[in-house]
Amino acid sequence: EQESVDSKSDLSQGDGSNKQHHRTSQRDRYQCRYCSFESHKATHVTDHERTHTGEKPFSCRFCRKAFSQKANLLRHERLHTGERPFVCPVCQQTFTQRNALEDHERIHTGEKPFVCGMCGRAFSRQSHLRRHERVHTGERPYQCETCGRAFSQKVTLNMHRKRNHM
Repeated sequence: EQESVDSKSDLSQGDGSNKQHHRTSQRDRYQCRYCSFESHKATHVTDHERTHTGEKPFSCRFCRKAFSQKANLLRHERLHTGERPFVCPVCQQTFTQRNALEDHERIHTGEKPFVCGMCGRAFSRQSHLRRHERVHTGERPYQCETCGRAFSQKVTLNMHRKRNHM
């Protein structure tokens, strides 16, 4: 059963807007007004609800590009400032995003947590697994706009363009 909770339902998000959330009374969880998403933090629900509303209250001070979440704005602004706060403890390479550092660290550890369900081959990055899976599915999502030929990898399409159409 959902109930509106006045003390926790009108939450200012620092952008001047007040949002009404519903709290699941027994579990102290908040639920999205548009779908079944719920969280123990009202701010998580507010961030999520912007996927439904399209609201983007956070703007880049350099280029005015707008974002729905403050964390995405801060990550974007690093492109302008050159800030690279995440440092590999092994080789000191720097990164703008924490997940990029985590991906990089697997080079040093040899960890390959992404495993192909069809052949068992393992990869250090999820994007490499997705690219590999096209070997099994035959998917060719990259198409040459000049001749119509399709490729499974973007790099192969670019090589084709240079060899055949430039």
